[in-house]
Amino acid sequence: MNDALDHLARGLALDAPAQEALRFRFGLACVQRVRHLLEDAAVIVCLDVLIRFVDGSAAPAELDAAAAQAAQLANQHPGSRSLDGVGHAAVSASYAVANALAGRALQAAEYAAYASVYGEGGYGAVQQRESFQPEFDWQLECLRRLAARAAV
Repeated sequence: MNDALDHLARGLALDAPAQEALRFRFGLACVQRVRHLLEDAAVIVCLDVLIRFVDGSAAPAELDAAAAQAAQLANQHPGSRSLDGVGHAAVSASYAVANALAGRALQAAEYAAYASVYGEGGYGAVQQRESFQPEFDWQLECLRRLAARAAV
């Protein structure tokens, strides 16, 4: 959905094993932007494991366990109870966390963008591509910045 981000990620070989640290840093940066939309404390605990993993204080096994739990929690989220769909922001944010923990940074970014737009404007806003542009621009610049730091 974010073509410029996809292009940059391909150029960086973001999915390559050598880019694991960049993938997790970028996924974390994206989900941190929607952390305030999370409703389930258990998902936040999982996100905190990702923070510790990126900082080097959580083991891969702890990350894997948190990824599995976050995926289960996201799949069990009840969704929106409101007619305008704003409650979907928490669902999308939960899926963003699950994907970031699994090392799927681009998917985490996409879910985070949805969460952000749902959180700002509800269901109607996600129907308008231009609603995503500010988040897409931020994500592109964030990945550029993180890649530049990793290259130093």
